[in-house]
Amino acid sequence: MKKYSGYFFYFLYWLIVFIVAKVAFLLYHLHLAKTLTTGETFKIFLYGLRMDASFTGYICIFPFLLLFIKLFVKNFPVNKIIKIYTIVLIVIISFLITADLELYNAWGYRMDATPLQYFKSPKEMGATISTAPLFILLLIFIFLVALFVFIYKKYFNFFIQRNQKVYHVYDVFISLFLIAVLFIPIRGGIQKIPMNISDVYFSKKIFADHAAINLPWNVMFSILNMHNKENPFDYLPEEKAERLVAELYNTGPKKTPSVLSVKNPNIIIVILESYTAKWVGCLGGVPGVTPNLDSIAADGLLFTNIYAAGDRSEKGQVAVLSGYPNQAITSIIKTPTKTRHLPSINQALEPLGYHSSYTYGGELEFANIKSYLVNIGIQKLVDKYSFPVSERTTSWGVHDQYVFDRFYQDIQKEQQPFFAAMFTLSSHEPYDVPMKPKFPGKDETTLFKNSVYYTDSIIGHFIRTFKTDPLWKNTLIVFVADHGHPLPGQDPNDRPSKFHIPLIFSGGALTMKGKINTIGSQTDIATTILDQLHLPTDKFKWGKDLLDSSAKSFAFYCFNNGFGFVTPKGTETFDNVAKKPIYTSPGYDTSQIKYGKAYMQFSYQDFLNR
Repeated sequence: MKKYSGYFFYFLYWLIVFIVAKVAFLLYHLHLAKTLTTGETFKIFLYGLRMDASFTGYICIFPFLLLFIKLFVKNFPVNKIIKIYTIVLIVIISFLITADLELYNAWGYRMDATPLQYFKSPKEMGATISTAPLFILLLIFIFLVALFVFIYKKYFNFFIQRNQKVYHVYDVFISLFLIAVLFIPIRGGIQKIPMNISDVYFSKKIFADHAAINLPWNVMFSILNMHNKENPFDYLPEEKAERLVAELYNTGPKKTPSVLSVKNPNIIIVILESYTAKWVGCLGGVPGVTPNLDSIAADGLLFTNIYAAGDRSEKGQVAVLSGYPNQAITSIIKTPTKTRHLPSINQALEPLGYHSSYTYGGELEFANIKSYLVNIGIQKLVDKYSFPVSERTTSWGVHDQYVFDRFYQDIQKEQQPFFAAMFTLSSHEPYDVPMKPKFPGKDETTLFKNSVYYTDSIIGHFIRTFKTDPLWKNTLIVFVADHGHPLPGQDPNDRPSKFHIPLIFSGGALTMKGKINTIGSQTDIATTILDQLHLPTDKFKWGKDLLDSSAKSFAFYCFNNGFGFVTPKGTETFDNVAKKPIYTSPGYDTSQIKYGKAYMQFSYQDFLNR
């Protein structure tokens, strides 16, 4: 049986590759790895071994088939083909390993199919990763490729070359048997249910569970399940899930004060890129970063307990404009056939004669945002190509000062009433704002801080100018973030502080000032606005009126394959893979998590049904 050792050692080689990959992940995230015990670190490799073996099985199918063909085809160059195949895979897998190292810092979860939706916008992808230590990552990539190629050539390649030139009938059956045996590790064993990601989860520390994942397996599994038509969140019987969600919204007659002086005001929504509450002084954030927004809040309505529905810009657009929740393992914006059926604020306003527009200084094609805006019927779209080349001075497109100027000029030409949305971009990576830094420092947190300050200064100028315009008295302005941010403080991916964002109502049409402490989400904005105009909100079934004193105080948000549920008593976050809580704030009533589970399950089913 020695002549079959090549099969075994080729399998072993890839197991070693994936063990090295885990070591690289732990070393790169050493500050997190240090929080693990020796036993937990050992279990990362032990529990991860099945998944490593599974993807190794997939890799080995092709070489094993080639070795089988070699039995029948004389002079078949099997060794050369396997060598090329192996080196190509080494390069691809090393690239995935390296990219995942930094993406985990940014996203808080292992790489999956998510980056695929950004491939159509390479410039925006480049801007997103521009703050990453690219030189260090390049060195890691080169080192991994060189190491894996060296190990293969030095210790494993010759086993393949020792295949005999004379074969017997039983060689055919043994070769077929070895190919068939691969399906045991591929499915994770002989158990009834094939392996899934939860099989490698073993710890209460989510980083340990993430470290155990085989990266290529996770990417492949995610791609294959991108269009899964089954609801993976089957926590409760369907009827019970629907009933629990209904309990969150069915609170009886609304008790909503009128806060507008105009029957049909102009409505402006300014969506602020990455504006975490941690930078906003009036929300208890770092003082001095958003003085203009703080002043606007003091003169308007400040909603103090608002959470982003998700963690990506495109998801924030859908939550704000359509009042629609996010999906933990995908995004409805990826599927234009589904976004066509979403409600939207602009559509609800059309019967009153509102014209709609959307302004952004970047590429609207990014992450399918343009198809969504077209599908919901936005009548006028302005993107970076609407600006002169001389103003496209950032890697993302056009800085906020030029975008606000253009936006102001455009709304002056609009026939009233109008609905106008605007999305800022200067506070996105790489934070290359055109101003002298307000805060000294070159680290990422300080760069981000300065970019937020820059956009805030542009907002201040816009509001001061707008107040001198006759339009002001007829306009309601809504400021809200598209999502939060881990910085400052490097919040874990699931923490409520990462999702806490500002929501401020302003404008001359606003008659009420003060603070609203109701816990809510971006999905509540549409309902809150439309109730003020006495328009139907039945299509916005995932939103409540934040001004309604009878509304229940809660917020639901999604992160990658998990969710958080916020109530007045605190927050609990839940991992959908491990089926267990990740974080529970002190004093939280854990019985409330059933509402979060019901919301996750029922909202995802709604997504599937569209």
